[in-house]
Amino acid sequence: MASNRHLGRIIVLQSLYEYEFRTKAGDATADIDTIVAKNIEPYSKALGDTEFVYNLARNISGKFGELDAELQPLASEWPLSTIAAIDRNILRMGLFELEFSADQVPPKVAINEAVELAKAFGSDSSSRFVNGVLGTAYRQIYDKKEQDDQKETQPETTHAGKDAAAAQQSGDDASSAAADQSGASSAA
Repeated sequence: MASNRHLGRIIVLQSLYEYEFRTKAGDATADIDTIVAKNIEPYSKALGDTEFVYNLARNISGKFGELDAELQPLASEWPLSTIAAIDRNILRMGLFELEFSADQVPPKVAINEAVELAKAFGSDSSSRFVNGVLGTAYRQIYDKKEQDDQKETQPETTHAGKDAAAAQQSGDDASSAAADQSGASSAA
């Protein structure tokens, strides 16, 4: 099934590319389901799980604006409008899978799949670019989740606990000062 999912991602990429091209050209008839159906037809028997393809294409095409807004700061040197359309759609797919499909697709698999698509369909430097952008996204998403998880697991210190800790600390300071004075008087 893994190789079928790879084929499914290729079909999604082709469909997203066509959908974006047609909508930017003002084609009011551009419909992601129709485009996917046309692109999936030659591979439907080999693919098996066509619902994966439809869902991924629908979800990503419905979030172009949101995904682009998240991608722009990750590739701040490159305005998304200047990035090749194929690379932009690979980045959208990879970011979508990182953020919204982590329960079905391990994050590193999502990045690897995006890099493989960039190698196959992008320019010579596309795979490095995609890997860098999605690697940064991965660190931001999962470092934030890790920090949130740590906040949830750390016990909350109550006001009484803070007062006790402060009293303990001042008691330790007083003991240290007394020991310093007794040591200083015996040394004299």
